[in-house]
Amino acid sequence: MVQSNFRGPTATEFMEWLTPSSLATLSPYHSTLSVLLNERGGIIDDTIVTKHSSDAYYVVTNAGCRERDLPWIQGKIAEWNASEKGKAGPVEMEVLEGWGLLALQGPEAAAYLQTLTSFDLKQLTFGTSAFVPIEGFNLHVARGGYTGEDGFEISIPPSQTVEVAKMLNKTPVQLTGLGARDSLRLEAGMCLYGNELNEEISPIEAGLAWVIPKERREVGGFIGAEGVQKVIKDGPSKRRVGLFIEGAPARQGAKIFAPSGVEALGVITSGIPSPTLGKNIAMGYVQSGWHKKGTEVEVDVRNKLRKAVLTPMPFVAPKYWRG
Repeated sequence: MVQSNFRGPTATEFMEWLTPSSLATLSPYHSTLSVLLNERGGIIDDTIVTKHSSDAYYVVTNAGCRERDLPWIQGKIAEWNASEKGKAGPVEMEVLEGWGLLALQGPEAAAYLQTLTSFDLKQLTFGTSAFVPIEGFNLHVARGGYTGEDGFEISIPPSQTVEVAKMLNKTPVQLTGLGARDSLRLEAGMCLYGNELNEEISPIEAGLAWVIPKERREVGGFIGAEGVQKVIKDGPSKRRVGLFIEGAPARQGAKIFAPSGVEALGVITSGIPSPTLGKNIAMGYVQSGWHKKGTEVEVDVRNKLRKAVLTPMPFVAPKYWRG
């Protein structure tokens, strides 16, 4: 993941232009899921924005989008700083090069981390953060993560990352890779950039309208606002849906058909055999009108049409700790 700090007298105004989030009313050390949009309202990347103060924000974006994101953001900063608002209070971006970001996730995460710190972790609820002393290290700890489980994301300076990772990696902690994260986030109904999200997909189509507060959808004032408003006015042409699929798991790119097997409706964007449910689950996009729960469709899995039914997400209820 790419971690960055944004600072300056107009940081809040800039971040509310850069993203469609309402940040002026966000409390310090609270976070929100947001998106970076192109001028058409398509999703450049999804991001977590944490407000430290009105003039300081900590932002996490996808490492896979780094080569596109950073020049684009830096160009927007230059554009902002050249404007009248920017001249009155310029904004600067600091990319935290080489910093580690460890996600400690699962039902025992809080109890385990509490043994390593005098800080009362019950003070942190889902979507909040603090600088926490952990075994002699003072680290930025956010309660959350992209697994649907309770847990923490811990930001670590380059010189300390390996040492902290070794310190955390003790029983009952187990190292896991992106495959485990991917199955968990899919069970939790969470989007993955490059699968469910890209520059041709609007937040409205992706079922992420909730990241854009109603007043911002109406008034705009952020990059891509007109594109978002057009999709709202005209109605989305496609919708993100969840599916249970009989017989075999469908993978990204599998086509979705009407029960006749002739009319193409959309495409699978992510699919796995769910370790928790023992069923084949998937996410994908279908034409509007075919997106209602309970709708029966067929999915082409390795040249064989499999029956599927649209189902609400998340597939597995999240276990975030909200206090």
